[in-house]
Amino acid sequence: MKKLIVIALAGIALQVQAANPHKDVLKGPFATGTEVTTQCLTCHEEQATDMMKTSHWTWELEQKLPDRSVLRGKKNSINNFCVSISSNEPRCTSCHAGYGWKDNTFDFKDKTKVDCLICHDTTGTYVKDPAGAGEPMAKLDLAKIAQNVGEPVRDNCGSCHFYGGGGDAVKHGDLDSSMAYPDKATDVHMDSDGNNFQCQNCHTTEKHQISGNAMGVSPGGIDHIGCENCHESAPHSNKKLNTHTTTVACQTCHIPFFAKNEPTKMHWDWSTAGDDKPETLDQYGKHTYQKKKGDFVWEKMVRPQYAWYNGTANAYMAGDKMDPNVVTKLTYPMGDINDTKAKIYPFKVHTGKQIYDKKLNIFITPKTYGKGGYWSEFDWNLAAKLGMEVNTTMIAKGIKYSGEYSFAATEMWWRINHMVSPKEQALNCNDCHNKGTRLDWQALGYQGDPMKNKQGPKHKQQ
Repeated sequence: MKKLIVIALAGIALQVQAANPHKDVLKGPFATGTEVTTQCLTCHEEQATDMMKTSHWTWELEQKLPDRSVLRGKKNSINNFCVSISSNEPRCTSCHAGYGWKDNTFDFKDKTKVDCLICHDTTGTYVKDPAGAGEPMAKLDLAKIAQNVGEPVRDNCGSCHFYGGGGDAVKHGDLDSSMAYPDKATDVHMDSDGNNFQCQNCHTTEKHQISGNAMGVSPGGIDHIGCENCHESAPHSNKKLNTHTTTVACQTCHIPFFAKNEPTKMHWDWSTAGDDKPETLDQYGKHTYQKKKGDFVWEKMVRPQYAWYNGTANAYMAGDKMDPNVVTKLTYPMGDINDTKAKIYPFKVHTGKQIYDKKLNIFITPKTYGKGGYWSEFDWNLAAKLGMEVNTTMIAKGIKYSGEYSFAATEMWWRINHMVSPKEQALNCNDCHNKGTRLDWQALGYQGDPMKNKQGPKHKQQ
């Protein structure tokens, strides 16, 4: 009997060793993340090469907008949250899957700068320095972390994607810390006691290329993920409901609200920054005013806005002309009622007011973080000058800050895909039709509720 127990224990030990070979290979100690990667490369150089071909590494993607082809991504886009990473790299690149991107001199060809641990840590202890250009926090046990790497889980992806825009739930609205271990009411797919999907169940991955493109940074991306990747195009037992699927996206009915648990930022007004007034909090404990950032509006259990979307989008690019008298759409969906490829989708629309050049009529990419940045000097002229003079896009276009600035209104459209509710909580007929107010029929191109006005415009279908 004892012999059988010994054999069984030996078998378990061999299984554990086989399941985690890194303990014997990655000895440590490691003082830096780069030292860890250097050892990873002895076995995984091909994987590092693959990783460096992805937009998670380059932060840019060749994509086609309606009127031009562009190389665009987080690297050079302008948003209405923290505006731009240019000149602010040490703070912004804390979410880059690499080490040391502190300015324009970062070497994107250096494999030792790839951060393997941010995606593959299974200990839950790996944390990047919030202002360290992607470097890990000091005093982490990097040897232990490296010896216990594995497949990514929601926490790995969420360490960046839940906190985009500078904090929990700031940017996306349907991605926040509650999605790490959500219940069924929060998301039926990721319900940790149910389906327990990890991100890569939908965002399938091959050679480190992760499927999916976010409209905010890749409006021209074509690598889309849709419900029909898994579900049939006519999934309902009710035939009347199935007639909607050529016009209405699944998300429209099945994600009636976003920001279910954590409030999301809906408005950011930079023009009020610098005022010496009290910093205030709302009912959620979120700042409604900060001297270094301006005024905010946060909302919870948010009803989406709805628009036609045909799988393509348009965007403002750095250096484009703008009209300060109208709201500039920094990203927005394409499609209308006459577009056979379009469906009605739900969106988070984040509004803002941000700095622009009064003489050139272009949006400015200010330096906010670091020496001379607005957050330390509260000098918009200086922030504009320092930010624009190192922005590679502005340099390539021969654009220099004129010395005069003001603030203009903007909005960004973010497609809502997560926080799918249980089917019992999906929209019902009267939420939209009859006296329902969920959809703005006129804005969508209809002459009122199409169930009542059968003579008005109809969606053209393929």
